[in-house]
Amino acid sequence: MKVDEKGHTVTLKNTQGDINAFREKIEGEYNSFKNLNIILDVTQDTGLGLNDVLSFLSLSNKHRKSKKSFVMVVSDFDFNEVPDEMIVVPTVLEANDIIEMEEIERDLGF
Repeated sequence: MKVDEKGHTVTLKNTQGDINAFREKIEGEYNSFKNLNIILDVTQDTGLGLNDVLSFLSLSNKHRKSKKSFVMVVSDFDFNEVPDEMIVVPTVLEANDIIEMEEIERDLGF
């Protein structure tokens, strides 16, 4: 796992190719990231299905309840399948844009 922290956001990149091991590692080290916005970059993982993405749903819900952003970056995926309570985007740039928008909304009290 590659960790890149910039300001109020941390990008966690899966370097192993095993989505389940990646999720377990994040859950095990969650306390290190709980006060930051999280971007999960799994663009190198090919053939991810909806169930793979949904395996992060409870972590996403937990993190978003603490008023922090949780965005997953997945390439080659049908984004219409993802439930509304989870944010999945195709690029890291778009993930950063969403976090910035959510930060502004939180600052304005939405």
